[in-house]
Amino acid sequence: MTPSVPPSDERPSDLLSGTALTVFRLNGQLMAVAEELARPAGLTAARWQVLGAVTDEPRPVSAVARRFGVSRQSVQRMADLLVDQGLAEYRPNPAHSRAKLLALTEEGRAAMRRIRPDHARVAEELVGELGEEEARRALESLRLLSRALERIGDD
Repeated sequence: MTPSVPPSDERPSDLLSGTALTVFRLNGQLMAVAEELARPAGLTAARWQVLGAVTDEPRPVSAVARRFGVSRQSVQRMADLLVDQGLAEYRPNPAHSRAKLLALTEEGRAAMRRIRPDHARVAEELVGELGEEEARRALESLRLLSRALERIGDD
């Protein structure tokens, strides 16, 4: 799939608008896929996202929020629901007495394992559609865009 080349007279505002609209559409598409993948494990895309952020190690809710660029309060609501559902738990945080660490329970790990086969299938289909090199370029472009927006936001 070859990306279309923008006209040379396209203004920066047009490029930003086109990028934003494309990313918004992509987000909607990814969230729809995530909802389908998460459903058999009894999760929503948002709950899966939060569980995924603490799969490798327990983290404070604020760290999860920073990772996704969302408010701490929205992650806190999801974390509380996951704890109520028995998929996650709060643990003491040696670095901060009030900011507990969110960690997966064994039930949470089992839910994540249920998603893995379908996630792998969708990943294979997507890379098959794009080709491995184009998939890598797309990922790097999105990372580059994210880093640029972070720098602009820091001004």
